[in-house]
Amino acid sequence: MRRTAENKLKVVAVRIDPQIEQRLRLLAEVTGRKQSFFLQQMIESGIGAIEDTWLPPDILSQVRSGSVLVPQQALDITSDLFSGPFTSQEG
Repeated sequence: MRRTAENKLKVVAVRIDPQIEQRLRLLAEVTGRKQSFFLQQMIESGIGAIEDTWLPPDILSQVRSGSVLVPQQALDITSDLFSGPFTSQEG
């Protein structure tokens, strides 16, 4: 699939335990794939279970139907990798 502005992948930074990072690095080195490939696989295969656990049933049904509405203020927030979220006006 060719990436366009609408389906461009987003970057997310996370901090993980060093032992997990070592396991991920080994997996990538042995298989010849990138760490990001395996992280993407883990997220895609596990997000449903996390949503089942953490989201209220009404929001979960909206997510599953594709009709969930993201509040406008959430769209205006950019993640700052070093100190937390800040609004685009503060940039």
